Amino acid sequence: MPVLSSTAAWAVLLVAGLCEIAWAIGLKYTEGFTRLIPSAWTLAAMAASVILLAWSLKTLPVGTAYAVWTGVGAVGTAILGMLLFNESREVARLVCIGLIVAGILGLKLVTK
Repeated sequence: MPVLSSTAAWAVLLVAGLCEIAWAIGLKYTEGFTRLIPSAWTLAAMAASVILLAWSLKTLPVGTAYAVWTGVGAVGTAILGMLLFNESREVARLVCIGLIVAGILGLKLVTK
């Protein structure tokens, strides 16, 4: 894989984070990896997420990229948990999610 420009590396990192959301939500549907199709999709999303993260690391600092990757995954998974599984939407939880988003944006702004 070629080295990416900074903009491309951030885009790849975002897609890696989206894949992380997919596998985290997918775990719920695998029922402990007892269902074949959801398990296959979840494993594919896991692999894609890690491969794309690794590719973005050719350009981005590891600490920043890892924090953003996990942050995107955490925020997306929490939001989808609320939408798909009727998880808590209490204000304190939403504020904490907002703080994670602020951290992701802050890391993007201070990283070239």
